[in-house]
Amino acid sequence: MTASRDVLVVGGGPAGLSAAARLAAAGLGVTLVDEQPELGGQYYRRPSPAVLREHGDHRPEGGRLIAHVRSLGVDCLTGHLVWGVDDDGRTLLATGPDGTPVRLRARHVIVATGAYERTHPFPGWQLPGVTTPGFAQHLAAADGTPPGRRVLVAGSGPFLLPVACSLLAAGADVVGVAEAGHPYRPSLRAAPSLRHPARLRELAGYVARLARARVPLWQGRVVSGAAGGDRVTSVTLAATGDPGRPLRTLDVDALCVGYGFRPQTELARLLGCEISADAVTGDAEPVTDAFGRTSRPGVYVVGEAAGVGGVHRARVRGAMAAAHILLREGSPAAPGPREIARLAAQGRALTRFTAMSDALYPSPARLQEVLAATLDDDTIVCRCEAVTAAAVRSAAGERAGGDLNAAKSWSRAGMGPCQGRFCGFAVAGLVRDAAEDPPAGGSRCGVPVFPARQPVRPVPVETLLALGEQDGGDG
Repeated sequence: MTASRDVLVVGGGPAGLSAAARLAAAGLGVTLVDEQPELGGQYYRRPSPAVLREHGDHRPEGGRLIAHVRSLGVDCLTGHLVWGVDDDGRTLLATGPDGTPVRLRARHVIVATGAYERTHPFPGWQLPGVTTPGFAQHLAAADGTPPGRRVLVAGSGPFLLPVACSLLAAGADVVGVAEAGHPYRPSLRAAPSLRHPARLRELAGYVARLARARVPLWQGRVVSGAAGGDRVTSVTLAATGDPGRPLRTLDVDALCVGYGFRPQTELARLLGCEISADAVTGDAEPVTDAFGRTSRPGVYVVGEAAGVGGVHRARVRGAMAAAHILLREGSPAAPGPREIARLAAQGRALTRFTAMSDALYPSPARLQEVLAATLDDDTIVCRCEAVTAAAVRSAAGERAGGDLNAAKSWSRAGMGPCQGRFCGFAVAGLVRDAAEDPPAGGSRCGVPVFPARQPVRPVPVETLLALGEQDGGDG
């Protein structure tokens, strides 16, 4: 099967939905493809029917946007995993819900694949009951089920606070929130936040909710280890500046730990888009302009895939990409200079807010250095392949010469089904530390991320065989 339209949007989150709605309203043929069974992405993920009946929609604006997109006649291919790029470098390869191979083509491609949660290993992170904050948020807000009864929320970033509040609403006993930095201390760095009263009100609401529930908020703390048998039973916290020295141990039956988000760039890289390393986060990000245009003509990257900045920035990025496509198409519904100026101003304001927020929380690149340097040798770093920190250090220092991709080949870290989505952040830090003369800002492979390989996610062998049997792949 081959689907060909004016615009192909990959990713049904806030950015992809916003772009698809604007383009379809202008009369363009739009296909929106997402691997989940329903649109919404992580942020607008739909609640289960039982939760919807009992508690209502936790983000009703997402439901309205999804309904609007469908009403405009957008071809919504849910349950379709985009896993590669065909030999022409332009046609995307996907798998339908039943395993049927699908080729997707369009004059304009908008990549809105979102972000991954940033994780870092520690002794015991593979225990049952240890999850990421995003997964805990999904369980609590969308399914009304917390991951445990006594839960510790830890890591870094503003996302920890709403996750803790969602867990409280779902009936969990949140024993505390451990933040690696000190973002909630009064400081001059926080002064620019006064220009964003809506965001301040949102933050104040979370803090007040936690205070009413008497949930302690510890700053300058990281998880140094977890213990348990069939399930996690205790978590040890340490000072961020000295993760090797334990400070306190808490009894829990669930731990939600993560250090923010990093862009999901595999598809953009397979399409040949230029990638660079962000100086603040150390993340690999596509090089884009204000409209989301990449180095590949007709390919746009928007939302969190272009750099993590929150839902409001993601929606503006999606609208900007749609505006540029309408201008290129010469559409009568193309935005005028005033609308573009308004969107651009919103984008700049939200970019400034993101920069201010990044300054309040510890740099992921700096956290990577601290956490990787104190990681025990026998800690499993790559859970898919059961590779320890010692094996990565040995491969990086003795055989790979500080090259991230070579260290992956020698150690097999990042070669499992997740292809480094969980361990890549930590492996990059270990490789950099093991190099005798590491370059500033990352590994010797240019950007701190494993090379993109297809399939970017596991696909059934039957799908690949059926793809090869299709008549020339041109429908």
